[in-house]
Amino acid sequence: MKIYTEENLSNFKFWNEAKENANKLTDPELDQIEAELENQYPDGMEDTQLNDLFWFDFETVLEWISKEECQECGNLFESGEECECQEEEDEETEE
Repeated sequence: MKIYTEENLSNFKFWNEAKENANKLTDPELDQIEAELENQYPDGMEDTQLNDLFWFDFETVLEWISKEECQECGNLFESGEECECQEEEDEETEE
């Protein structure tokens, strides 16, 4: 039996790596992503499909909110800018 529920993205119970990725996002960012998901999936999506998107295709999710994930520290930062850890590294090499 399939049971479908309507739920806000900020209340969704992600699991495994998707949970870690979702925890990096603020509620306003999750709201933006939810709006994009509603546009791209007007009929909704299954919980596994949503979890897999945040787990295996997190870069796409971040593109929707103009963010990138730092490969060194895992922090999120605005697209086109440097992560804070990179800025600190740059300052250390200048000294």
